Formats: sequence, structure tokens, C-alpha cells
Amino acid sequence: MIRIAILGDIGAGKSYIAKNFGYPVFNADKEVSFLYKKNRKIFTRLNKELPKYIFSFPIDKKQIINAILANNSNLKKIVKIVHIEVKKKMKLFLKKNRKKKIIILDIPLLLENNIYKKKDILLFVEAKKKDIFKRLKTRKNYNPRLLKKFREIQLPLEFKKKKSTFLIKNKFTKKNAKINISKILKKIL
Repeated sequence: MIRIAILGDIGAGKSYIAKNFGYPVFNADKEVSFLYKKNRKIFTRLNKELPKYIFSFPIDKKQIINAILANNSNLKKIVKIVHIEVKKKMKLFLKKNRKKKIIILDIPLLLENNIYKKKDILLFVEAKKKDIFKRLKTRKNYNPRLLKKFREIQLPLEFKKKKSTFLIKNKFTKKNAKINISKILKKIL
């Protein structure tokens, strides 16, 4: 099984590129949202750690946002609790898809949480800052302070870019995505 891990800035279109490969995708952000809505164990742990902010189930994203914005250490506490369950979900995904030729890992904190393997193919998705900003502003929970906090816990983009095997300059068009993905697949298959 070939594992392709997608890296890049928040809003650079990592999930969009991942989807366009046409292979099974493990999307950590979707898993986290699911955990907030469906996993009582996560709620209990977060409630115990941050009772002032996490107080009702299913967990409303606003509770998470308020906790993160209130205190610098809260984001690390949340990540630590949620990461354990996301890692379990990823193991199930890998087991379920073990016979697939390729799988895609769309995990924002892949390098930071040391989830990748040496044989993983790292793909960096790059986009123009103005395009990223335009896209981020359209998101439901857009908050510049929140974005800053998330970026603070991530490794520098230049480091991720240098560590990557491939680079896609995302122009946010299906044609551009397909051309770039096709070139990568030809090199690895």
C-alpha cells in the first residue's frame, strides 16, 4: 500500500486535492467533527479538563472555539485528548483499506504528531496567500485569532515544503488538480 500524506497551509485546499486522487481518504478534520458530535468519551474527557468551556453534548464547535481563544494551553489540551481517538480511527481506516493500492492521509498535524512513516509520500499543497485568505473568509467559523492559534502549533510551512516529495500549486480548479495528481501518480505507480 502506498500512503500519500497531504501537507500545506490552512485553507490551501489539502482536502480538495486529497478527494481528487480517487483513492480512499482519511480526513482527520472530519473525524474530529464526528467525535465532537458522537463520542461521549471525548466529551467526558474534555468536560473534565475544560468544564468552563465544554459543558454540553454533542459538543458545539463554539465551545471548542471559546476554549481555544480563552487560553493558550487549551488548544494543546484539546489536541492531546482528541488525537488519541483520531489515531484509533486512522488505524481502523488503514486496516479496512490495507488491500488498496493507494490511500490518502489528510491530517493537518501529521508531522507535528509524528503520525507519518518514513516510506510515506509527502505532498505539499501550496496556494497563493490571497486565494487562501479569500477561501478562509467564506468559512462558517472564520476567526483570524483562531487561525493564528492553529498556526502556532504547526511546524513552519517551509519546513513541511522541504520535507515533501511532491508539490502541487493549487489553483482551485478541477483541471489543475487532475493534471498535477496525474503527474504524481505516473511517478509513483
